[in-house]
Amino acid sequence: MSYPVRFVIVGSGGSTAQWCRGVLPKVIATNKAMPVAVADENPETLRQAQESLDLSAQQCFTNAAQAFDARRADFALILAPSQHHEQLVDLALRHDLHVLIDAPLADTMPSACRVYKQVRDSDKKLAVLMAHRYDQDKQTLLRLVEAREYGTLNYVSARSLHNCRGRGTWGRLRYDMPNPILVENAVHHFDLFRAISQSEPRIVHAVSWNPPWGDFRGDSTAIAVVEMENGVHCVYEGAAANAVTLNGWGKEYLRAECINGTLELNRRELRLMRGESFEEPRIAQLPLLDQPLWANAWLVDMFCDYINDAVKAPNRLKEVFPSMALTFAAAESARTGRAVDVQAYLKEQFKAA
Repeated sequence: MSYPVRFVIVGSGGSTAQWCRGVLPKVIATNKAMPVAVADENPETLRQAQESLDLSAQQCFTNAAQAFDARRADFALILAPSQHHEQLVDLALRHDLHVLIDAPLADTMPSACRVYKQVRDSDKKLAVLMAHRYDQDKQTLLRLVEAREYGTLNYVSARSLHNCRGRGTWGRLRYDMPNPILVENAVHHFDLFRAISQSEPRIVHAVSWNPPWGDFRGDSTAIAVVEMENGVHCVYEGAAANAVTLNGWGKEYLRAECINGTLELNRRELRLMRGESFEEPRIAQLPLLDQPLWANAWLVDMFCDYINDAVKAPNRLKEVFPSMALTFAAAESARTGRAVDVQAYLKEQFKAA
């Protein structure tokens, strides 16, 4: 396969226009990838895609099957809601396409397991857009912890707090999901827990609920405690129906407690804190790493190399799947009120799918 790699954008999740304006032009500028079609049921999104990506009307379609049939491509970039992922992956594989798909992989664990097996049994590659881990601020924190600059890691705390209480504020379909805060939000933070701790999850205990003022059918608020296999503990606080967006998308809060320092990331500012008993902390601002591409643009760039057999993408299906297991194990814990053994849950669900 040669560069630029050709791809079809499959949207209708509300983020397609944002991708066409802000993400894909950066990737196209590297000459590694070239969009050959976009499929979205929203006419306005198709219009914006034409303008932002210099596509013709003949490259715009209202469904994925039409686009796959009409345009020769190497992979499908699936940005549709998670409820449609299994069907779209099946369609892409039947059209002999690799797949780069938005997180979460699917909206249920059985569906995620079926997707895994289908890709495993094909000759195609799939990677998941776990963009949070690959954003500039999180990568800086992650690499400092990995390098043990401040000693052994004890525990990690994360929060993602939003005022999306009004129906439609956070995408139409999430307001009808059983547990949108864990499945659609915490999945990214659980992936970060695995990366920062450099370990896999052992036990998760979660509680979730929806306050009366949240316009959700499912749970919009959750707290989870995860014990990793290496003994590191992680705490997640997520909410979509708060009075204010305190730490929204891209501006999350993460704190890594190490033996010789506290690393705190808050709204894209990273600082090191130290101090003796009962004294005010000594605070030092830390610079963020710099490179040409971050987050989703970086993941698309790496995926182009991955399907050209140049690298093994760190967000490939096998590497990301434990984050899916932790996410749905947390939802199961919240549903039952019991702690869940994540690895046992994964084996049970995979066998049943």
